[in-house]
Amino acid sequence: MKTIAIIVAGGSGTRFGAQVPKQFLELGGKPILMRTIETFGEHCDDIVVTLPADQIGQWLLMCEKYSFVVPHRIVVGGETRWHSVKNALDSIGDVGDRDLIAVNDGVRPLVSDSLILEAIEVALKYGNAIPVVPLNDSVRQKDEKGNSRALDRSSLVAVQTPQVFKASVLMQAYQQPYDPKFTDDASVVESLGNLIKIIEGDPKNLKITRPMDLVVAEYLLNNA
Repeated sequence: MKTIAIIVAGGSGTRFGAQVPKQFLELGGKPILMRTIETFGEHCDDIVVTLPADQIGQWLLMCEKYSFVVPHRIVVGGETRWHSVKNALDSIGDVGDRDLIAVNDGVRPLVSDSLILEAIEVALKYGNAIPVVPLNDSVRQKDEKGNSRALDRSSLVAVQTPQVFKASVLMQAYQQPYDPKFTDDASVVESLGNLIKIIEGDPKNLKITRPMDLVVAEYLLNNA
């Protein structure tokens, strides 16, 4: 059995007003993406990182600057997250019956060892594992006319990564044509009739998309 990590990094610095892509911003003196890769390097046999073609040169220079030596492979990302994961899967080749693939957002650098290990353990047993956390805010569903209705938030959860799957199942799911309804890997796998196994996520497992997220992540990192 081997575990392969696909780390999807394709963001820009637009929401930050930054000159560099958000995955290259520093967190605790080190680029966010490097922190994410390091954590998976402790648990995975192969790491595939997807990046836009025009960011690869910058990444290689950063690896040299920070003396970053965690083994990983770079694959050019695609138009959407789905296309990026598809490109990464196409680079992997043959997989065994018990091999697993974990897909993680490049800008979730605070994912814990314990969450990764639990997701791997559950995926081995059930075929997949998806971390989720409860919603704290009230939620409403809106329609195309601008009307809305309240939903029962107790039945809803927010989805995190890593999402871990039996490798052969994930590869089969990504043979389907792209559909805009595929918002994450679980939705792709589910569309083939597979049941999705959820596990308890971690509120500290932030996806850094806005400046405030980076401030919170710095606090969490310094007070771990």
